[in-house]
Amino acid sequence: MLSLVIPVYKNEENLPRLFRELEALAERFPDALEVVFVVDGSPDASLQILRAHLPTWPVRTQLVELSRNFGSFSAVAAGLRYGRGEYFAMIAADLQEPPELVLEFYRLLKSDEADVVFGHRTGRADAWFSQLLSEWFWSVYRRFVLRDMPKGGIDVFGCTRQVRDELLALKELNTNLIALLFWLGFRRTFVPYERRARLEGRSAWTMAQKFRYALDSVFSFTDLPIKALLLLGAIGTAAACVASATVFVVWSLGRIPVLGYTPLMLVISFFGGLTALGLGIIGQYLWLSLQNGRSRPSFVVRSAWAAESQRRHEDSGEPEP
Repeated sequence: MLSLVIPVYKNEENLPRLFRELEALAERFPDALEVVFVVDGSPDASLQILRAHLPTWPVRTQLVELSRNFGSFSAVAAGLRYGRGEYFAMIAADLQEPPELVLEFYRLLKSDEADVVFGHRTGRADAWFSQLLSEWFWSVYRRFVLRDMPKGGIDVFGCTRQVRDELLALKELNTNLIALLFWLGFRRTFVPYERRARLEGRSAWTMAQKFRYALDSVFSFTDLPIKALLLLGAIGTAAACVASATVFVVWSLGRIPVLGYTPLMLVISFFGGLTALGLGIIGQYLWLSLQNGRSRPSFVVRSAWAAESQRRHEDSGEPEP
């Protein structure tokens, strides 16, 4: 069985069409399909609509209600925990990702071609400004944080139960679920798709939330900003030493008539570079403490194998033939 996780937040206008498309998907599904709706503290009537509709809905389903709005990634994690399938997938309730993607996810997972399948956006029917910001962010993210991230970014995925278990074992807040899947490794593949236009309602994904998502995606997976500060501090300190020497020589030659200019410039140049250098060094130690505080494992095992003959000799203490 595949468990399809769908986070729900301000989607009351999308639900009727979502029900129809999922019914059509279930009819085409080769094996059992379970849909796990997770209501993420939605302030509209989404929960009431689901409670009224699901008892007579022909598709196997679960309804999970969170106590408040925790965010999309937390809602997906809750759905993954409650899912009962051997395989898992997630899509958004606004249907901008075609549900047919789930069929391809399931085919690739069941045929053992991959452990994780990502839906790779090759195009998007969004406003030009939103497209521009998205393209800029993902190009920077691919260059400096996750080089394996596709050019168009990723919003949806499918995975095996093993990957689900490893993902849920990473108990982190303010993170990027997709980047965590990349961090876990495993065999992965990509399915291209065109992101569709939203037909009902308006997205609850505000600019402030996008900005926080971008910061979490960067600060949770790279120490590049700290390294940049450390490098800047080192360069600034070296430049301050050169500038200080220059100012001192010019002052010695009597070329600086303004009283107090020389010591002021020496102090500003030296301590400015030293401050940036010190912040970079402190940041490196804080980054190491943060990495240990996250409690991410030092390795993740996909499979293990040992020959039976070798195991028998190890258990008996006899030397190998």
